[in-house]
Amino acid sequence: MSERIDLLVHGGDVLTVDEAGTVVRDGAVAVRDGEILAVGGARELRARYPADSVGTVINAGGCLVLPGLVNTHTHLAMTLLRGRADDVTLQGFLERVLRWEAELLSPKNVAAAVRVAVAESVRAGVTAALDMYWFHEVAEHVARDAGWRLLAGPTFMDVPDSPDGRAYEERMEWARRDLAGRSTPRPGFRPALFAHSAYTLAPGQLTEIAALAREFGALLHMHAAENAAEVAGVEVRYGKRPVELLDSLGLLGPDLLLAHAVDLTGPEVAALARTGTSVAHCPVSNLKLGCGIAPVPRLLGAGVTVGLGTDGAVSSNTLDLLGVVRQAALVHKAAGDPTAVGAEQAVRMATIEGARALGLGDRLGSLEAGKRADLIVLDLGGPHLRPRHDVWSTLAYAAQSADVRDTVVDGRVLMRDRVLTTLDEAAALADLEASVRAGRAGGTVSGLEGNFPR
Repeated sequence: MSERIDLLVHGGDVLTVDEAGTVVRDGAVAVRDGEILAVGGARELRARYPADSVGTVINAGGCLVLPGLVNTHTHLAMTLLRGRADDVTLQGFLERVLRWEAELLSPKNVAAAVRVAVAESVRAGVTAALDMYWFHEVAEHVARDAGWRLLAGPTFMDVPDSPDGRAYEERMEWARRDLAGRSTPRPGFRPALFAHSAYTLAPGQLTEIAALAREFGALLHMHAAENAAEVAGVEVRYGKRPVELLDSLGLLGPDLLLAHAVDLTGPEVAALARTGTSVAHCPVSNLKLGCGIAPVPRLLGAGVTVGLGTDGAVSSNTLDLLGVVRQAALVHKAAGDPTAVGAEQAVRMATIEGARALGLGDRLGSLEAGKRADLIVLDLGGPHLRPRHDVWSTLAYAAQSADVRDTVVDGRVLMRDRVLTTLDEAAALADLEASVRAGRAGGTVSGLEGNFPR
């Protein structure tokens, strides 16, 4: 009797994103208990696992099979405010959004917004995300119900009116309890802690939060050096630029992931490399807010691990990580060097390098035996994808999120033939619209509009 498996994806070309960049023509991926058992030729794996021994079979003929995309920086529930803070600076954006969050966010609204964000992400081939936002327990519950890989945890931001009403000291105690409750490891997950930034938290607070993260082996994630105004403000307040400050406090290290890192000096790039600190590059959000362009070629040249992020749907408007791949491959060429970030590098930043930035490179980000079965099937039938001379170039410069046909997380099929299988998309959209209407009726969103200059 043949060995039983849960899933066999076969018949398409398999881009493994392993170190060699192996492409298996007419390949297959075999999965059991959420883990990749084998990657190889379709004929070989079909013979090893005949149809009667396979729970689910996906025929990927005419398609490309590749690792699921990893979103290393986002605020999922910001789908609730999509389009409400456009064409403003970062500081204008923060002024608007922080007020709205304090008045509009609730567990119910966050659940509605995250459910739509998960649907959008699954459709876009995103199989894992690092989410910094309020009411993370609700977001994790929604993601778990949908079978989607979400890394979340307590968020610290010392502002007068936080949406959950917790003061800093209370938040520290709550965060400790939260992390202590995550003692049972889950494959492909790790605990995470979020410190918003050096301009919303004092140095002593940042030090305490980092110590808590290290005590529990959690990933620490924060914004840093997003634009020149932020850098100048932190320098005026503390006498050091954000990355300099974090270095002086001993926060830089392999368990710290910085979002944005746009405004960096040469010594700061060297410090990130020296300490093994990773960066989540969000080029769409950075351009839209006029923040500038992160020095990604310099970061990569120094050996810094760089993943890609969409940021929230207020500052980027979509959770389309393939669009971010394209932007990352293009925007750095503007300085005159078309080789600054190549197609393969951009795709790797959205897959294996993103997984490494999360500290999960040994479990996610490539299609190799022993890793978790997070994969997508991309339909190559569209005219914008013909002819195909190079798979990396096709992905980076031509592919669109609408080309994603199937999405699999931990071996579970979340989208099959572009139909979501674990989430009621129509109901999710209706719930989100109801939350928006309730906010407008209460004067929460539209009532604030006149208080902020455009």
